[in-house]
Amino acid sequence: MCSSRIRKEIDEALSAFIDRQRPGLLIIDDDLAPMVAALEALVTGGKRLRPSFCYWGWRGAGGRDDPGIATAAASLELLQASALIHDDVMDASDTRRGQPSVHRRFQAMHERAGWPGSAESFGAGAAILLGDLCLSWSGLMYDGSGLPEETLRRGRAVYDLMRTEVMCGQYLDLLAQARGARPPGSEAPGHGAVDRALRVVEFKSAKYSVERPLHLGAAMAGADGKTVSALARYGLPLGIAFQLRDDVLGVFGDPAETGKPAGDDLREGKRTVLVALALERATPAQAKVIQARLGDPALDTAGVEELRSIIVDTGGLDACEAMIDRYAADAHAALESAPVTDEAGAALAGLAIAATARRG
Repeated sequence: MCSSRIRKEIDEALSAFIDRQRPGLLIIDDDLAPMVAALEALVTGGKRLRPSFCYWGWRGAGGRDDPGIATAAASLELLQASALIHDDVMDASDTRRGQPSVHRRFQAMHERAGWPGSAESFGAGAAILLGDLCLSWSGLMYDGSGLPEETLRRGRAVYDLMRTEVMCGQYLDLLAQARGARPPGSEAPGHGAVDRALRVVEFKSAKYSVERPLHLGAAMAGADGKTVSALARYGLPLGIAFQLRDDVLGVFGDPAETGKPAGDDLREGKRTVLVALALERATPAQAKVIQARLGDPALDTAGVEELRSIIVDTGGLDACEAMIDRYAADAHAALESAPVTDEAGAALAGLAIAATARRG
């Protein structure tokens, strides 16, 4: 999703930051070494989507190619790590990026050591603390990027807003799973399951994955209101399309591509737009099966296939694909008229294709 050169700079900045923090933790106690190891294992993978959009928001608004922007942009990977760690605890996810999720990693450490008490509780607690540490370190890395203080000051309000929005979006996602589906006819106009799921997508993922990173880079570069607005018109629909594609992959994707077992989103009971679209079109019998099996942690391969078939047969998958195409088209149209440099425009067009491509 980002050029090899930019990715290399982001990777190196992230690795160097963690290396600088390691001695401070180990001075406190050697027992903190597994925290650093768990973080390094998590951030080794990933698409570097958010840093890439931040970088091209900066360049698109006229910012020069400075090593400091790679470091400031890379700090978003620590914010992403915090969100992923906490998300996996809330969803009781076993894997992330093809390896055990952080709370399962610490749970296994407890079990191997034969310590008394609940290994599961220890794993969840350790993961929450590491997620909090990542959130704290994201701001520290941003502030220590080496960019001028005035440049960093211009971006801080955006950075703070992004952190607020993703936490609010995460809560709305948690709330949606707790509430489940509402009885037919009980929804107020504009507040149906699809609308609610899109609201979660907007604040948990779309703004945080594309729009705000672009906005952050542009703000640091001193972009005017016209440029910021144009980037928002590109970033928000692209962010929605990206998350809708991710939701499709969460049900129909190849585990080698997604890094999670096939159908894991179904086991976790994710109230995605894809599921909402299927329920909206389902017969009473089909809806009953979805409600009974969605969120069952013991859902087996046959159960996953049954739910997949219903999502396809109801037209939910086709409807979701059509939404992805519409949002992606809106993003491309907005980019064509955005007042950004030609180099940035070409890079952002490429990122849009990569972010929404059918794969897995």
